[in-house]
Amino acid sequence: MASPVHKSALIVGAGHGFSASLTRLLRKEGLAVSVAARDAAKLAPLCAETGARAFACDAQDAAQVQRLFAEVDHVQGEPDVVVYNASARTRGPFVELAAADVQRALQVCAFGAFLVAQQAAVRMLPKARGAILLTGASASVKGYAQSAPFAMGKFALRGLAQSLARELSPQGIHVAHFVIDGGIRGPSHGDDPARPDALLEPDAIALTYLNILRQPRSAWTWEVELRPWVERF
Repeated sequence: MASPVHKSALIVGAGHGFSASLTRLLRKEGLAVSVAARDAAKLAPLCAETGARAFACDAQDAAQVQRLFAEVDHVQGEPDVVVYNASARTRGPFVELAAADVQRALQVCAFGAFLVAQQAAVRMLPKARGAILLTGASASVKGYAQSAPFAMGKFALRGLAQSLARELSPQGIHVAHFVIDGGIRGPSHGDDPARPDALLEPDAIALTYLNILRQPRSAWTWEVELRPWVERF
C-alpha cells in the first residue's frame, strides 16, 4: 500500500540552507509548510518567496514547543510531516569545554528533538499516519576529536530516532533519521574548483527527504546516509 498523501509540514530549526530547499520542494509538491526558528524574522524572505508561515520557537523550551504546535494547529491544521533540523555545537579541547555550552548543545540537538517528536506523535497516533524526520550529521555515528558535545547530542538524536521507529512505525508513523555526512553548499561554504561536487547540494538533500516521504509502508527506511561522492567514510 502506498504512503498516504501528506498535506502539511512543520520544519523546526529552519534557516537559509537545506531547510529553505526543503520548504521550496514541499510547497512545490502542494504541502502547506510552517517553518520555525528562534529568530523567525530571518525567515521572512523565504516565506515571501514560498508562502510558508514562520513561527518563533526555541526548540529546547518545552512551553515554546507546545505553543508552536498549538499555533500551527490553529493556522493550518495538525502537521502530518514534522522535520527536526535544529542543532548546536561547541568545539575545543575536552578539558576546556564550558559546562553551559555543552548543556545547550545537548538540549538543542537531542532534548529539543524529543520535545518536537513527542508533540508530533501525540497528533499522529490517533490518525495512525504521519512522518517524523530527524536530521543528523557525521557526528551521529562518529565522535571527532574536540567535538564531544556535538557527538553526544547527535548520538542521542540517532538513538531517539531508532527507538521511535521501532515503537511508532507499527502504528503507522514513518520515523527516519538522516546522516548528513559532509559539508553543505551555501553562501559561505562554496565548492573548491579543484574538487567539484565536494559539498552536499541542499536541493539534492531535500529530494531525498521527499523520496523517503513517498516510500510505500511495505518498504520503509528508518535511516539514510548522504555524502558527496568524494567524501571519505
